[in-house]
Amino acid sequence: MARMFYEKDCDLNVLKGKKISIIGYGSQGHAHALNLKDSGCDVCVGLREGSKRIKEATEAGLKVMTVSEATKWGDVIMILINDEVQADVYKKDILPNLEKGKAIAFAHGFNIRYKQIIPPEGVDVFMAAPKGPGHTVRSCFVAGKGVPCLVAVEQNATGKALDIALAYIAGIGGAKAGIMETTFHDETETDLFGEQCVLCGGVVDLMRCGFEVLVEAGYEPENAYFECIHEMKLIIDLINKGGVQAMNYSISDTAEYGEYVSGPRVIPHEETKERMRKVLADIQDGSFAGRWIAENKSNGRAFFNSKRDNLKDHLMEKVGKELRENMIWGKDNNLDTASN
Repeated sequence: MARMFYEKDCDLNVLKGKKISIIGYGSQGHAHALNLKDSGCDVCVGLREGSKRIKEATEAGLKVMTVSEATKWGDVIMILINDEVQADVYKKDILPNLEKGKAIAFAHGFNIRYKQIIPPEGVDVFMAAPKGPGHTVRSCFVAGKGVPCLVAVEQNATGKALDIALAYIAGIGGAKAGIMETTFHDETETDLFGEQCVLCGGVVDLMRCGFEVLVEAGYEPENAYFECIHEMKLIIDLINKGGVQAMNYSISDTAEYGEYVSGPRVIPHEETKERMRKVLADIQDGSFAGRWIAENKSNGRAFFNSKRDNLKDHLMEKVGKELRENMIWGKDNNLDTASN
């Protein structure tokens, strides 16, 4: 069984007197920086010169520096820029400014697991990984709640890396929901697998297929959107509260019976698991990482950009946008607030 930590196991005072530099101000970066600031920590944001995020971070009341300045300034440097650019930024701006006794931290283990970043001796290396998007990390914190987090220590140079990591997670609100101890290796492989097979790749393709089948059969696109996409959140909210059994308790017996007889027809259990095993093998042996690195360095993101453009033009996205804009909360585009 995994070791779990909660608020009683975390001492936010460990961060007293420590300066925390958040590198990046995107989805995770803005949430970590603002949550830590609201928890009373001394925080700055490290951004490249000319970044469009400088104004946003400054207006939020945060200190802003260049990445190299923030690395020199901070005792804990949390790297929250995109996986595909981390290694280059690390080599250019972070590594030359790392001193013995500092800590570098990550919210995903990709660059450590696949050896794109190899930290020097003498620095702590830990992970504080929320199991949710950054905007959810922020909205939950504002609501007095938290997002479950993973914690891992890759290098414990000071002997206090775990204590610092737990205090950091408490500062972003994760200790309220629970912290599971893991390793960089396991977090990376399970995270990539979950994203590709279930959370993003699997769910998005399932919703898209359902939407297309109904529309091609002559049903209104709006009806297809509500049935196959909008209701997904409502179902998942029930599962989050009480598991699949709670969801089944809340739906009709007809719907539950359909789950048992038609779910396996759409997703054949053993066949799907075998395909998932192949995806996992690509992640474990580095094939996926190699393709993603090449996509960014050699291919000009041609495949990635074409898929993103195709999704933007898909009917389910256009219909969904129109429907959401006419809902009472449709004008609320702030991802840091809870959705309905």
